[in-house]
Amino acid sequence: MDLAVLREDMVDGLTHESKAVLADGALADAMGAVPRHEFVEDERVAYADRDHECLGTRVLSPSTVARLLEALSAREGHSTLVVGAGVGYTAAVLAELVGEANVHAVDIARPVVYEARANLERAGYGGVLVDCRDGARGLPEYAPFDRILVEAAAVAPPQALLDQLADGGRLVYPKGAHRQRLEAVSADGSTEAFGAVSFDPLLVDGEQTGAVERNRTAREDVEHAIARSQSRAGWEQEWIEWD
Repeated sequence: MDLAVLREDMVDGLTHESKAVLADGALADAMGAVPRHEFVEDERVAYADRDHECLGTRVLSPSTVARLLEALSAREGHSTLVVGAGVGYTAAVLAELVGEANVHAVDIARPVVYEARANLERAGYGGVLVDCRDGARGLPEYAPFDRILVEAAAVAPPQALLDQLADGGRLVYPKGAHRQRLEAVSADGSTEAFGAVSFDPLLVDGEQTGAVERNRTAREDVEHAIARSQSRAGWEQEWIEWD
């Protein structure tokens, strides 16, 4: 089994008109260079266009990675942040595009961070920084970023991430809850919409796989506050005869 041939076939399949998810030449070269089998447990299916599971996280299919990075439009020298490092494959492709010293990745699950670090080192991208963080808070120590990719769904991008965008920067994320679309947000506030996608939601601390105690307090406090602010108290109901 020649893995280099399988990798070439994968890229050809993504560029073919039947899928047409990969049009950028530089991105095609990057995906053709990264040994995806180092990031997937079973190398026999590493180059198949399908998702995988690892340590409770989703390993994105090659076509999904291509769609994300086409929208991100990262180029050589761009300082880049990946929120939701997963097993590290997307970060590796970005390392080919922008240089591994320019790629930073965070994930809220510590076992996943260890997995990503090991995979990247083995694949030859040990210069990529992977840290265990709440992705919604970004990585302010290394900000600003020219490109931010969020591999988790949100109704709106967290303000902390927008604040970490450089002038002329671009943030890409899956927008929505049940129904999602890929959206790019520029530092000036302009947006660009892409096709439908399906991602797990952006987690807060305590919701990650392997957490000792699942704690939704931070999210629920915000949800309850919004609900209370929009509710109508009895004295506001005009149909009630108070006298």
